[in-house]
Amino acid sequence: MAKHVLGHVAPDYVTYSFLNRGSDERQYNSPGVDLPIASIMRTKYGQYPEYHTSLDNFDVVTSIGLFGGYEAIRKALDILENNEKLKATVYCEPQLGKRGLYPTLSTKKSHSNIRDMMNLIAYCDGDNDLLSIAEIIKVPAWELFSVVEQLKSHDLLTSAGKNK
Repeated sequence: MAKHVLGHVAPDYVTYSFLNRGSDERQYNSPGVDLPIASIMRTKYGQYPEYHTSLDNFDVVTSIGLFGGYEAIRKALDILENNEKLKATVYCEPQLGKRGLYPTLSTKKSHSNIRDMMNLIAYCDGDNDLLSIAEIIKVPAWELFSVVEQLKSHDLLTSAGKNK
């Protein structure tokens, strides 16, 4: 989830090997605990001299930076809460017009929205979860939450179970 979010909000993000650890992920990923935890941060611990000192203040850590980090983590948590396996309830592509899901006025955005909706449906086979589908169709998962709800409200999608 973190890689998905960062790929959309900070495409130039850097990943580090677990062997280059040094924060709480050491404990969470230790033998016997084995929680799949990753650190998400703007600057890696120990990479700036103010880290964990009294000089680590809002001249170094900005409110804009904190908010950006918060937004990335919030998006990851939203995906965690909304991720589920989805199954289409109809064969082939559904007729969207009779359900009021096809726009009556064509715009560049409406074409993109319909394409995303149809691409989402195409992968709702009961085996794929929302995060996997978002990765396949290259759309931020959080942009698909309302699409999933719309399709469910028209009985075009059903939940095939929460993905763990």
